[in-house]
Amino acid sequence: MPDFKFAIATLLLAASAVTLAAETDAGALALQPEVSAEGAPTGTKLFLEGAVGSADQRYGLGSRTISRASVDFRHASRLNPSTQAVFSARVDATDPADPRIDGAVLSLREAYLGWQDEAATRVLEFGRINLREGPGYGYNPTDFFRDNALRTITTVNPFTLRENRLGSVMLRGQQSWSGGSVALVYSPKLETRRSNEAFNADLGSTNALNRGLVSLSNRLSDEINTQILLYKEAGAPTRVGASFTALVSQAAVAHAEWSHGREPDLLSRALMQPGEPESRHRLAAGMTYTTATRLSVTAEYQYNGFALDRDAWQALATTNPALLPAYMVQSLALQDNAARKAWLVYAVQRDMGLKNLDLTALVKFNRSDSSRMVWLDLRYRLTGLDVALQFQRNTGIVGSEFGTAPIRSSAGIVGTVYF
Repeated sequence: MPDFKFAIATLLLAASAVTLAAETDAGALALQPEVSAEGAPTGTKLFLEGAVGSADQRYGLGSRTISRASVDFRHASRLNPSTQAVFSARVDATDPADPRIDGAVLSLREAYLGWQDEAATRVLEFGRINLREGPGYGYNPTDFFRDNALRTITTVNPFTLRENRLGSVMLRGQQSWSGGSVALVYSPKLETRRSNEAFNADLGSTNALNRGLVSLSNRLSDEINTQILLYKEAGAPTRVGASFTALVSQAAVAHAEWSHGREPDLLSRALMQPGEPESRHRLAAGMTYTTATRLSVTAEYQYNGFALDRDAWQALATTNPALLPAYMVQSLALQDNAARKAWLVYAVQRDMGLKNLDLTALVKFNRSDSSRMVWLDLRYRLTGLDVALQFQRNTGIVGSEFGTAPIRSSAGIVGTVYF
C-alpha cells in the first residue's frame, strides 16, 4: 500500500508538472482562452483576493475584525488533440484561522490528465477530479463525493463552495452518444485520516474509502434532461439517486434531485456513535425564473431525512444543547443539510441600475427551528478587478441552527484582482 500511495502522489505531481509545462509552451493560450472538444475551457486563470470586515459575535464575545487573503490558480491545456491536462489550487489565509489547520491552507482541487477519442465520444480521466453532480442550487443529494472535501470555508455561497472543494483521486471513464452518456468512476482508498497540515494534498479527506459510481445521463427532449446514479462505498449499502432539469418556458427552468440510502442519522455521525442504519431520502426541488431585466430568482425546497426534525431539534436544544455545535460542524464537513426541511431563495440582479453592478442575495430558512440566514453580495466589476460589499446575518432562538452560529452578523469589503 505505501508504494501505491507513492505512485498516486507521483502521478498527481506529474500531472501538475505537465500542465505547467504546457502553459509555458502555449504562450498566447493563457491570454486567449479556448474551448476544448469537450466544451471545457482551456487556458490559465489567476486571481488574488483580499477581504476585511467586522463580525458581531455571540456568547458575549463582542465584535472583532475579520480578514482573508487568497490566491486562486487554474490551468487547463491541450497537450495534443486527444490529451488534456488540468491543474487547480488555491491558498487561503484567514483571521480568525481555521481551528483545525494552523496558518495558510492549501486546497489542491484538481490535478489530472484526460484523454478523448477524435469524436469526443469516449473520455478517460485519471487524477484528482472535482466531480460535482446534481442541478440543485443550495443542496445536492446526488453529489456523493462532497463529504469532507472542504479544507476551509470562506463563504456561504453554495456555488463557490462546490467550486473550491477538494477533488477525489479517481479513474473516470465516459461513453457518450446522441442524447446521452454513461460514466463509471472508481476512487480508491489512499489514506485513513484527514491531514491537519496546511500544505498537504489531504488524501485522507477525499480518499479514505474505496468508492464507485455509475451514472446514466439522458436527454429526453430539447427541454428535459435526466440522470440516474448508483453509488457504493466500502462498508455501506448502495445508494441510488436521480435528477432532472426541465425548461418550463423561455423564462423558467425547473430542477429536482433525489437520493435514497441506508445509513446512520446525522447526529449519530456527529457524535461518532454507531447509530442504527435507517433507509431515508434526501431531496432538493425548485425553479428558476429570469426576467427581461436580468433578474434571476431561484426558490428551492430541501429535505434531508437523516437530519433532525422539529421535535428532535427542540429536544436536543432543551436537554443537551452542548451537542449542537458538533452536529453543526458535522453537517458543514459533509456539506449536508442540518435541517430536516429547509427553503432556499437565491437571486441575482445583473446591471442593477448601473452597468457591471451585480447584486447576489441568498436566504436560507430552517423549517425545523425557524432560524434563517441572509447573505448579500453587491459587486462592481471593472476590467481585471472586482470590488464587493458583503453582508451576512444569522437569526434564530438560542439552540437553533442559525441562532447557535458563533457570528450573529458580519460585513466587509472584498477586492479581487485578475491576471
